[in-house]
Amino acid sequence: MRLEQSLPLLGLLLCAVGTTVQQGEFLVEISGTTVTITCPFEDEGIRWDLSGRTEDTKERKFIIKDHDSTPANLSCSLGSKKRQLYLNARVCANCEELDALTVAGIIAADLLVTLGVLILVYYFSKGRRGRASAAGDSRPRGQKMQRPPPVPNPDYEPIRKGQREVYAGLEHRGI
Repeated sequence: MRLEQSLPLLGLLLCAVGTTVQQGEFLVEISGTTVTITCPFEDEGIRWDLSGRTEDTKERKFIIKDHDSTPANLSCSLGSKKRQLYLNARVCANCEELDALTVAGIIAADLLVTLGVLILVYYFSKGRRGRASAAGDSRPRGQKMQRPPPVPNPDYEPIRKGQREVYAGLEHRGI
């Protein structure tokens, strides 16, 4: 019973510890082959370290021009505080960037064209409902008043009265 009462308190404690540990996150922006990383520290005089290459800058932003999509270990430090980032950014020189409004416009136009085609198909097929298809049988529908065609092989003719001699040789065999 005591464990059930302490579970909400434990959850609240874990949330509080999680928010105090998480002071800030890196912000990574990719545009073409340029990667811009923003350090979570607010002060100036940040030291950047990119795969063994150290740069002392006063800015929070670190810009990598002509990035070649190779993974890299990146860290920013301010005094004794240090944050590390594993950068695995895929860049593209020939890619086009689209904003949300353009993507929404493309999706809306696609839906409108699809709806238009659906309406056209509905109205053009509406008049053909009662007609029989031409691809089906070509004989007229109605009661079958015609006799079936004659059987081509006389061995398969039905037994008629008085003509039992044709099938007289076929007798039932016992097993």
